[in-house]
Amino acid sequence: MRFRKAATVLAGIAALCAAATGCGIRDTSVPVDAGQAPSRVPCDLPAENVATQAMEGIPVRIYLVCGSQLVSADRTVQIPQGSDTADRVRVAQMLLDELQEPPTTAERQAGFTTDVRGSLTVNGPRKNDPRTALRLNRAPEDLPSAALAQVVCTYADSALVEEQDDAVLLGGPGGEQVRSYACTQELKARPEAVPTLPEPTPTVAP
Repeated sequence: MRFRKAATVLAGIAALCAAATGCGIRDTSVPVDAGQAPSRVPCDLPAENVATQAMEGIPVRIYLVCGSQLVSADRTVQIPQGSDTADRVRVAQMLLDELQEPPTTAERQAGFTTDVRGSLTVNGPRKNDPRTALRLNRAPEDLPSAALAQVVCTYADSALVEEQDDAVLLGGPGGEQVRSYACTQELKARPEAVPTLPEPTPTVAP
């Protein structure tokens, strides 16, 4: 509101100056360099053609860092011949691989980055783990906060999380119990603060 009022006042002053004596400002023929126009709105990606995506692979959605927040980005992944897309661990690894890939040219120009680096891998639940649990080869709490937030929100926005669940169950390679992580609007706005939920008590894996 203040910005609009200020703009209105400035516009009025400019009009008065033009009608009167120019406000004492001498006219000049020197061009003013306003700089280059921005090539793309930050954190705004062009929409992909759905038909083209379907031809190139299976569309997936991941979360990248942009402007200190988590913002979704659409990618396509290739499924190896004979692979079962219902395999949770395979899908989880494909999403993890996408998070570790450098941003595309369009993503980079729009300001997207990823904090998920290294050689992260994922496995299914161990004995006595909840059946929907996933275990990384690094303890989740050892990951950079933004990287963990990217993993949590990417998994939460996929078929890896059942409709009745609101959280992602993640653990590390050790014997520690898996933890429940929620992808909230607060987390997307502040990925450096990853909340954990109470210990999960769903059905365990056989």
